[in-house]
This record gives sequence, structure tokens and C-alpha cells, in this order.
Amino acid sequence: MTTTGEVHTGAGGGPWWWVRWRGAVLDISLAAVSAVECALEGIQFSRDAGLPVSIGMVFGLFAGVTLLLRRRWPIAVVLVSIAITPAQMGFLMGIVGLYTLAASELPRRIIGALACMSFLGMFIVTYVRAHQGMVRGDLAIAGGFIPFLSVTTALGMTAPPVLLGLYVGARRRLMESLRERADSLERELMLLAERAEERAEWARNEERTRIAREMHDVVAHRVSLMVVHAAALQAVARKDPEKAVRNAALVGDMGRQALTELRQMLGVLRTGEGAGGRAARSAVPLAAVGAAAAAAASRAVDDPSDGPCLAELEELIGQSAAAGMVVDLLVEGEERPYPPEVEQTAYRVVQEALTNVHKHAGGAKTYVRLAHRSAEIAMQVENEPPPEPGSSHAARLPSGGNGLVGMRERVSALGGVFVSGPTDAGGFRVSAVIPAGAA
Repeated sequence: MTTTGEVHTGAGGGPWWWVRWRGAVLDISLAAVSAVECALEGIQFSRDAGLPVSIGMVFGLFAGVTLLLRRRWPIAVVLVSIAITPAQMGFLMGIVGLYTLAASELPRRIIGALACMSFLGMFIVTYVRAHQGMVRGDLAIAGGFIPFLSVTTALGMTAPPVLLGLYVGARRRLMESLRERADSLERELMLLAERAEERAEWARNEERTRIAREMHDVVAHRVSLMVVHAAALQAVARKDPEKAVRNAALVGDMGRQALTELRQMLGVLRTGEGAGGRAARSAVPLAAVGAAAAAAASRAVDDPSDGPCLAELEELIGQSAAAGMVVDLLVEGEERPYPPEVEQTAYRVVQEALTNVHKHAGGAKTYVRLAHRSAEIAMQVENEPPPEPGSSHAARLPSGGNGLVGMRERVSALGGVFVSGPTDAGGFRVSAVIPAGAA
């Protein structure tokens, strides 16, 4: 089976080998016209051959009906048209057959060979008929004009349908190629859209995680100290009024600091300041404003230049000491500046570790070690076992369960190592090592 280059996608809606009913009706009509033509031409053929007229008409009918197979077997149709050319039959069948053959997806060498055979057949028949007519006196032309007439007739019967079929076939194949390419691009765009949505969802989750971690680091420590001081204030309010006043002042200071940091965080999350001002908001679409604001918030939340540094570590330990914790700080190595990301992460690790001591081991002595090494900075926060429940100063602070996870995420993001767990003595230890040049 050969194909004429038509689109054969999907389930065929026509009968037999036709894809559409429209094609079937067209071929049946052409075959009927060709059969009538060949039958009429068979009358003259039967007279010239000395045969009964009925034989010539039946022969012409059968020959003309073969045009019905032009889409399925175009080679057979062209061969039949070449075979009946000497009988001067099948001119319509020859033209339509050559067109269908040229428009098909058969190799060019086969199309060229059959076209040459049809040209030679038509040339020979025209030449012989013209020469016989000139001899009988039916044609009043010069003998030298016969070759020109034969070549012109043969070209007129073969060249136009072949060229038109080649053009239509090439155009059809081009359209199919463009359609396939468009379908492929559409599928790729769908995949890209799905991947973009997945990346956007992942980015939103990461953004929520980062903001939650930052909020936890900024607020949880100071609020924990406030709760500890409030518990101490409740314990000494009647026994030592002066100490109660000092604790109340500390609680107020801690609250104001927590509110200030919380206000800064909420200001970062406002979309108004992150999109480049009112002029920019009026000049860009709403979606672009939202995207720019989200990006600005993300950069501001993770901007280490606005975060704490190691120089504030003593102040942090002093706040814990003011809350009743005994903290021992030991710094090893020569102090030097680090990238802001490293200093902020180191500070947050110590801060969260001290917050956990306030929550779970109130009153326990704590050791903070900070080591400046050649290629890294190491920190360790270890507390002794908490005192007896009766002597504990802990205020039963709630735990969100995300402190250690947040510390591990921060350290791992910089290529460092984070380890935490209980000690043999019954305390708890938090250790982290961060590369000095991590960013």
C-alpha cells in the first residue's frame, strides 16, 4: 500500500481505504467520468481493430474504473493508463494518475521513471497517429512538424500533472511537518508550564520556611527571656521589691526589642515597599508588582548584612545571664571578620541553643565555646544536667520542635556540619562547624 501524503491521523471516517467520505466521493466521480470516457473512446478503438463495439466499450469501462484505486495503488493506475495509450484511451486517467503518483510519498526515482514511460508512450502514439493521418491525407501538415507536435502533446499530458503533484505533495508534507512541530512545541510548553509551576510551588515553600525560621530566630529568643524574667518577677515580687523592679524593667526592654524586630520583619513582608515605590507600581502590572515584592521580601529576609554578627555575642550571653543562667564563654583563636552569612548563622546557632536551655534546662550551667580556625569557625553550646525540679528556675516554656531543624538547615546551607544530642552527663550539646569562606 502506498500513501498520497494525506493526513492519516486518527480513526478513518470513510469507507475502505479512504480517510474521509469527501475523498471517496471525489474518486468515485473521477472513476465514473474516466469509465465513460474510455467507453466512448473504445468505440473508435473497436472499429479500428475490427472488433465488436460492445467489446471495446466493456474494455474501456473496466480500464476507466481502475482510477478508483488511485489513492491506494497509484503505480497500477499509471501503468494501466500507459498500457491503454496506444488505443487512445484514458487521457483523464493518465493525467489524474500522474498527479496522484507525484503527490505520493513514493521515491522520486519511481515517480520519474513512470513519468518518463508515460511521456514516451504518449510521444510514440502521437507521432504514429500523426504520421498515419498525414499519409492518409487526414492531416495537412508538413512532415517536419510531426516531431514538434508529438513532443508538445506528450509534454502537455505529462509535465503539468507531475509538477502540480510534486508541488502539492511537498506543500502537504510541509504542513504536516509544521503541524507536528507545533504539536511538539505545545507539549514542550505544557511540560515547561508544569515544571515552572512545580518550581514556583517549591520556591513558595522555601520562602515560607525561610521566613518562619527567621521569625523564630528573631522573636523566640527574646520572648523566652521575657517569660523567664516574668517567672522570676513572680517569685521575688513580695520578697525583694527592688529585684522585682529590675526584672520588670528587663521584661519591658526585652518586649520593646522583640516588638522592634517583629515590626522590621513585618515591614519587609509588605508588598508596598518591595516593588520599587508608588511610581513603579503604577507603571507595571499587578502580577509583576507581586513578584517583585516577593523577591524583595526574600532578599530582605535573607540579607545577612542586616542581621546580627559575632560582635553581639557577648550581649546575647549577657541577656541570658541577666535571666538567671550561668553562662561560661570561651573564645579560641584570633578573631577576624567573616562573611555576613557565616557570622549571622553562627550567632543564630548560639542564640537558639541558649533558648533551648531556657526552655528545657532552666538554671543549668551552660558553656559556650567559639573557635576561630584557619579555614572554618566552630561553635559549641553545652549545658549541664538541669537542677532538681524543685529548684528549677524554668518557666515551663512551650517548644515548637523546630529549633534544631532550623539550625541544621542554616548550617547545611553554608556547607557546614551540625551535630546535636544529649551528653553522657545528662546535659545537651549543640555543635556546628562552618567554612570560613562560605557564602
